[in-house]
Amino acid sequence: MILAIESSCDESALARLDPARGIVGEWVHSQIDLHKEYGGVVPDLASREHLKNFFPLLSAAGLSADRGEITQIAVTHGPGLAGCLALGIAFARSLAVAWELPVVGVNHLRGHAYSPFIALHEQAPAEYPQAFQALLPHLGLIVSGGNTILFEIDTNQQLTVLAETVDDAAGEALDKGAKLLGLPYPGGPQVERLAAAGNAKIYDFPKAIAPRNERRFSFSGLKTSLRYRLEKMGDAELEAAMPDICAGYQAAVIDQLVGKTKHLIQAGQDRSLGLSGGVSNNKALRAAVERLAKRFRLSCHIAQPKHTGDNAAMIAFAAFADPAGLAQGAFSIEPALRLAGQ
Repeated sequence: MILAIESSCDESALARLDPARGIVGEWVHSQIDLHKEYGGVVPDLASREHLKNFFPLLSAAGLSADRGEITQIAVTHGPGLAGCLALGIAFARSLAVAWELPVVGVNHLRGHAYSPFIALHEQAPAEYPQAFQALLPHLGLIVSGGNTILFEIDTNQQLTVLAETVDDAAGEALDKGAKLLGLPYPGGPQVERLAAAGNAKIYDFPKAIAPRNERRFSFSGLKTSLRYRLEKMGDAELEAAMPDICAGYQAAVIDQLVGKTKHLIQAGQDRSLGLSGGVSNNKALRAAVERLAKRFRLSCHIAQPKHTGDNAAMIAFAAFADPAGLAQGAFSIEPALRLAGQ
């Protein structure tokens, strides 16, 4: 039984995983309302909230002085905000000492990489190893506020980064675009909400700053294009055009994500396609990835909405499903925006 701890940013989260059954409990405390007035996450405030929330969450999980059935502790050790990661690791190690249990470090991005397979495991836990192996090689896309990464898990379960952003992440581009439009934090969901009522063909934004045959993403030019467009518009014109602008801007982000993914599908021999990360909760993006998988006859695996953001369930699952990617012993904080081992 694994107890997982996630504190890479502004979510304090615990989860319990039973390899024979799947995720048996999740407990999360969100800080969105706290940071909303600042227009983004304030690291010092986030760290303070983790310190305040961990023990109430532990009690909610039915654990305190007694470790119950827990046999291993897993904790996010990067990437993320250094202060938040440090508190999570300190909490995990204090529990490990008190309960005399081993503790392992999980890379947050590896958690996202494996999160689409949580549902596959829960459907038939005993059959999961064979079912997962049949999906390899697997091409996965992680899309979040801090990362945009295409990776592959080969038949030996080795994970390799194939492409990543050279500037803004896709989620960052959506949030910055929302800020330019005067939308409240968090901005990405606001853009999606307005885009649902808009026409993406009215306003044309650059859809592939980086050539599609290059293994990299770039979104900073998209944000600049939006700023130049807004400088030419009055308040009344902008208000009337807001749904169409949001639709066009969102479509430009999705087009680049899908375009790069399509190129790598064509260049490889993957059997399955995955989507995860906070931005993967965007319905238009999910639909586009599903269509892409169907077109190339790939098995499609998208993280459940509750496992797209910062959550401890994916940390617990990665500790179970990806033992080769774990940090053992006296591991340290790794706040770098890369997958472990890359």
